[in-house]
Amino acid sequence: MAAPEAWRARSCWFCEVAAATTMEATSREAAPAKSSASGPSAPPALFELCGRAVSAHMGVLESGVWALPGPILQSILPLLNIYYLERIEETALKKGLSTQAIWRRLWDELMKTRPSSLESVTCWRAKFMEAFFSHVLRGTIDVSSDRRLCDQRFSPLLHSSRHVRQLTICNMLQGATELVAEPNRRVLETLASSLHTLKFRHLLFSDVAAQQSLRQLLHQLIHHGAVSQVSLYSWPVPESALFILILTMSAGFWQPGPGGPPCRLCGEASRGRAPSRDEGSLLLGSRRPRRDAAERCAAALMASRRKSEAKQITRAAPTARVTRRSTQESLRAGGIDPKRELQPPATSHEAAGTKRPPSAPTTSSASPSSSTSAPKRAPASSAPQPKPLKRFKRATGKKGARTRQGSGAESEDLYDFVFIVAGEKEDGEEMEIGEVACGALDGSDPNCLGLPALEASQRFRSISTLELFTVPLSTEAALTLCHLLSSWVSLESLTLSYNGLGSNIFRLLDSLRALSGQAGCRLRALHLSDLFSPLPILELTRAIVRALPLLRVLSIRVDHPSQRDNPAVPGNAGPPSHIIGDEEIPENCLEQLEMGFPRGAQPAPLLCSVLKASGSLQQLSLDSATFASPQDFGLVLQTLKDYNLALKRLSFHDMNLADCQSEVLFLLQNLTLQEITFSFCRLFEKRPAQFLPEMVAAMKGNSTLKGLRLPGNRLGNAGLLALADVFSEDSSSSLCQLDISSNCIKPDGLLEFAKRLERWGRGAFGHLRLFQNWLDQDAVTAREAIRRLRATCHVVSDSWDSSQAFADYVSTM
Repeated sequence: MAAPEAWRARSCWFCEVAAATTMEATSREAAPAKSSASGPSAPPALFELCGRAVSAHMGVLESGVWALPGPILQSILPLLNIYYLERIEETALKKGLSTQAIWRRLWDELMKTRPSSLESVTCWRAKFMEAFFSHVLRGTIDVSSDRRLCDQRFSPLLHSSRHVRQLTICNMLQGATELVAEPNRRVLETLASSLHTLKFRHLLFSDVAAQQSLRQLLHQLIHHGAVSQVSLYSWPVPESALFILILTMSAGFWQPGPGGPPCRLCGEASRGRAPSRDEGSLLLGSRRPRRDAAERCAAALMASRRKSEAKQITRAAPTARVTRRSTQESLRAGGIDPKRELQPPATSHEAAGTKRPPSAPTTSSASPSSSTSAPKRAPASSAPQPKPLKRFKRATGKKGARTRQGSGAESEDLYDFVFIVAGEKEDGEEMEIGEVACGALDGSDPNCLGLPALEASQRFRSISTLELFTVPLSTEAALTLCHLLSSWVSLESLTLSYNGLGSNIFRLLDSLRALSGQAGCRLRALHLSDLFSPLPILELTRAIVRALPLLRVLSIRVDHPSQRDNPAVPGNAGPPSHIIGDEEIPENCLEQLEMGFPRGAQPAPLLCSVLKASGSLQQLSLDSATFASPQDFGLVLQTLKDYNLALKRLSFHDMNLADCQSEVLFLLQNLTLQEITFSFCRLFEKRPAQFLPEMVAAMKGNSTLKGLRLPGNRLGNAGLLALADVFSEDSSSSLCQLDISSNCIKPDGLLEFAKRLERWGRGAFGHLRLFQNWLDQDAVTAREAIRRLRATCHVVSDSWDSSQAFADYVSTM
């Protein structure tokens, strides 16, 4: 009887407390309601009034509310604000209550965005609080606009920070300065333990203060935190100083920065340390390329790609040219002799006339006078002050060159400006962008540029996953990345997607080879994709496999072959001999290989050499591969059967296999494969009446194949009904996943397919995918067919307008 008595006592307590606070709420609710078209609204129930009163006084009644019985607590939960709703989560779970529906409703009403269909949300509370943190940090949500978000007793950032697993920084580094501010110290400490992924999107040029804040933020989150992944997205014209800062901090190197506050977590070792030069100067020394050349290269890559795709010619006109004369004029405007070698930009302590700190590296090529005194500067009044650069814009002419002056930009100086004059010729004073990228710094070894070691920096914890998506790498940025990669032993996954590497791919391969030779190297996954490559894709694959024999996952894609990115430069006959060779590839640990090919026939023997050396391969995907003959394709399949005995999944996408029907039958008879994909491979374009029965017979005798994916092969109703025979009573097939999306299937054909499955009584066989078929032509029949199919399998379909693909339908009539 103890439990009922306690329950009754808590219920009475709830009523008594609510009655004491209901007077004011009742007076408000009892006010005459305004008439509407449907009449006056009904007054709220007494229990709802009590619940609102309790939720408004949770600061006093919280402990008592936690002790309420489950049925009463369940009615109060929707009335709480997000802070108390988050705090009561653990108590609600103990009472068998779930708050997921409440958080989902809050997401729909306050965030007003629909999650991606590919995203599986396991916890709506964590998703809401993470998004809420980002909106508050960027100032895109007003917490005072909704009572569910506003509570003076709680800090929105601090309360939601422990749910943040992924943080995105955009544009002008919004949020970095706020996070490192002293009032948000506890927020940053919480993020350091909860945050795992840090993303940068659409970054623009930033000022020195924002970069200093970012430096402190990265130091706290990476070096003293739990961030393991850094991703950069869509940065068409990267700012070299900011990009190098992100890279070096991600690799675990730390320089406090001039004038920056000491780190309280690093101990006394860093407090007495004299500030040294920034990471860019430390890595590249005095011989680093000028930023104007590097940024010209990055900007021109994007323009040249668009032009190359449109014209598809090997000797296209350059999209941008670099004018030396404008650079010389800008140097003269700054009081510097353009004939002298350009020195690295002076840092703040050098500009003030102090001596260079001992930790700053010096180069042997510099003269004694140049090493002890800074380059001459023009007076502040000799050049106009430029406007802050927020977006990259082309210069309108030679007169657009300016020099930056002022105390806030000593470390940038002439290094900050880009001069691009499109289509102009200056009496032979020009160099093409390709010459800047490929010929300005010859040699594939980063050490040939005088890149010093990093002993002067403090080494801390580094990330394990680095991703660069659509971030063009200038020569300087590529050299920095390669120099860091050679000793980045904690890196486990590297993604370089559409970065315009060009001939810098050879420096990347050398760095990966050096990394592979390091003790404790953990790199096991490499994803590399680009529009152009100076190497044929199979040669590049062989070089990567040689450089990284312990690699487990390799994904490589090249969209277009390019003669312009030829690595040959004056004085070099071709690619380095240690990268391209005819010797056999040693045995490797590759388990997953994905390759996307450009147009043109691929040499089958080169692909076979990679497959022969990959005895542990379990998954292979070939996209847009073209072979000279069906015999070459058969050679690849025979190699898979003989050397890749562990292969379980095989995928072909956008390949013309209409003339390779015998090879496809040979593949379907392979008793080691568990999943085969033929995506948009034109399988049934020729002899469908003869090929379909042969294909079905091969599948009926294969007892190991579990999944077959045939999207985009123009199967039609006749082909679907032929495939139904795979599930007949005399079949030994164990197929449980079938994908027939984009195959011009009509509702009547799908209904007959469902009836045949019912007649054979095979029971549930797994998943059936029906995306983008002709099911909208007869909605009633389609619904009946799907209803019947769901009795035997899990059906995944969509509502698709088939009128958009009428031409495809006509071709199958």
